[in-house]
Amino acid sequence: MGLTVNIKKKLGDFQLDVSFETGEGVLGLLGASGCGKSMTLKCIAGIVKPDAGRIVLHDRVLFDADAGICVPPQKRGVGYLFQDYALFPNMTVFQNILCGARDKDKAADYIARFDLIGKEKLYPAQLSGGQKQRVALARMLAAEPEVILLDEPFTALDNFLKARMERELMNVLEGFHGPAVFVSHDRNESYRLTDTIAVMENGAIVDISEKHALFRAPRTLAATLLTGCKNVTRLERLADGSYQATDWGIRLQAPVDDMQENATGAKPVYRYAGFRAHFLMPETQGVTATIGTAVEQKQLTDAGSCNRLTCEVLREVEDTFSVVIQFYQKGLNERTEYSLLTYETGKEDWERMKAQCAGRDIVLQIPPDALIWMES
Repeated sequence: MGLTVNIKKKLGDFQLDVSFETGEGVLGLLGASGCGKSMTLKCIAGIVKPDAGRIVLHDRVLFDADAGICVPPQKRGVGYLFQDYALFPNMTVFQNILCGARDKDKAADYIARFDLIGKEKLYPAQLSGGQKQRVALARMLAAEPEVILLDEPFTALDNFLKARMERELMNVLEGFHGPAVFVSHDRNESYRLTDTIAVMENGAIVDISEKHALFRAPRTLAATLLTGCKNVTRLERLADGSYQATDWGIRLQAPVDDMQENATGAKPVYRYAGFRAHFLMPETQGVTATIGTAVEQKQLTDAGSCNRLTCEVLREVEDTFSVVIQFYQKGLNERTEYSLLTYETGKEDWERMKAQCAGRDIVLQIPPDALIWMES
């Protein structure tokens, strides 16, 4: 039971080719603008008709190109929250919600549930952004949908209102017993609100995993970048089994499973590696600083001359509670789009590190288990 989507749709030069299954819980579609996220939702809702494939909701076929089945949008049992909420501008709050509820008592109940008492006679143009979203959520849920589709619902909100609306949406999703699909280009938003994340690129899903697993070890370059990894390099395999990080100008210790065969019987061939900005470990006077666990310290010792970055600091960017250091590997001859590296740490830690390294190079190490290895 759940939602199964396997569809294709061609629009000019763009080709949507998406396949996934999801049960109860929230599936996130994460990707850059124009990758096909919203188009996928429109196909599920029946707003756009795919060229091929099937869409099945709780064993009920909503679309089947081969069988000639295409259930109308109003009969699909889909609750769709658009980016702009799509409220009827000539209808009051009560009338908008009544369109979903189809019953005055039920509409009144949703007015109360979404804290809209006193706003019943107002029109959408008279509402704030947060009020509009509550009306749209109330109208959607009052129709008792079998699946919820959320299309970047926080795009037009400021940070304060966005945080409040996120909490309200969390309450809605926690109380909804069915599949939900949440579209976003914001990795943090997706992480907070979803259970599983599918990464989309150029009309296709390139990675799909439980969210913790995805952020810990994305399998593709697209997924790594979209989950916020700022440090990525191309790789060349060296004769001693290590890898040359061509964009960073250093060697990397090969992963433990590098020589193990995968499920197809072939050994992995890694094309890219990356690490997240807060996972670097500092060295002082040739010895790793006392930051990190004993296990991490041992990993750094075992890595030897690999995984070491000598900083040529370009700039220090102060954030609210941390500092972001942008730097190159010292002595790097050729700089590419991936050569600029980012290290994020606490302000006091950075000042202490600079004081300890006064007159010497700042050296940072990448713990081997902090590296993300990608085959594509």
